[in-house]
Amino acid sequence: MTEVAAGSARSLAVQYLSLSHFRSHRKLTLDVEPAPVAIFGANGSGKTNLIEAVSLLSPGRGLRRVQAADMARVPERIGWKVDAHIRSPDGPHEVQSRWEGTARTVEIDTKPAPQTALGRIARVLWLTPAMDRLWTEAASERRRFLDRVTLSLLPDHGDIALGYEKALRERARLLRDGVRDAAWYDALEAQMARSGARLTANRRRALGRLAAAPLSEAFPAARLSLETEAPETEAELASALREYRARDMAAGRNLLGPHRDDLGALYVDKDAPARLCSTGEQKALLISLVLANAHAVAQDFGAPPILLLDEVAAHLDADRRAALYRSILSLGAQAWLTGTGEELFAGLEGRAIFLRVSEDAGVSAVERV
Repeated sequence: MTEVAAGSARSLAVQYLSLSHFRSHRKLTLDVEPAPVAIFGANGSGKTNLIEAVSLLSPGRGLRRVQAADMARVPERIGWKVDAHIRSPDGPHEVQSRWEGTARTVEIDTKPAPQTALGRIARVLWLTPAMDRLWTEAASERRRFLDRVTLSLLPDHGDIALGYEKALRERARLLRDGVRDAAWYDALEAQMARSGARLTANRRRALGRLAAAPLSEAFPAARLSLETEAPETEAELASALREYRARDMAAGRNLLGPHRDDLGALYVDKDAPARLCSTGEQKALLISLVLANAHAVAQDFGAPPILLLDEVAAHLDADRRAALYRSILSLGAQAWLTGTGEELFAGLEGRAIFLRVSEDAGVSAVERV
């Protein structure tokens, strides 16, 4: 077994992970140190499934953004369970996330908890191949990315977003049903304005934190901007929603608010919008932003976040790969990295945990090497 140096006392790390009937992993138990985790194996062996389980230690649907039922192992579909022991800046925590045929439930230190509470004990960031199209996808994808960044820095952002979305859905239902009672709209618009103003303020604060983070070696700088048409103060947003009410009724949907914002990105060295850059440049920008986000979390939270980097190394040349590993080690982050071959993690020997993942008859097995 490779000897790996322990992390600092202020690190954030998964120390124990147990999976039961989670996707291709019928049963898995891992003890790991607070160090990078290099996971390699053939395509389809279950590497991404493993880090998806780790992503459930943060609020939301995880890095694939699927329903809890879709994470259940086939063909049994008897439910799944993810147990973890986490070392956080405020001490150790036991986290359990499970699905047994109804809603996903979460326990923190053996007590039931809302998913949003996960953001107060751990911060988890990820980068997946599906995110490579971020700059050319619909605005909703970039908005979701921005909100994940914001949530990693401001844990109350999740509760604020839930409040806004609830009022937004209710107002949309009234619009579709042709309801004209002003009192119903006044109440919902007041809630949307209150939550919406806080959403926008949080997003701007998060962008400011990223802009202030140090640049990472070998990765390009990005200048981010919040593109919005909605007023940003509570009073102005409430007034605008009232003014838009007739147009929204005609359209049958909500046409104004922070739910329509977009994230703009400029490749600084080329003075070019990210959407016009090459695929490789867009990938490098994303890595740069994730590293900047990690630096900001480390400063605000007291420890760097857990990083989940799916198949990142395969798309980088040797120099940028080495630069990425130096950045991770310098941060002191527990990064879970996946790749098809052990050679992709050259340079991490003795400083990372190496896990080989294999698959036989639909069942994944994990071996520490």
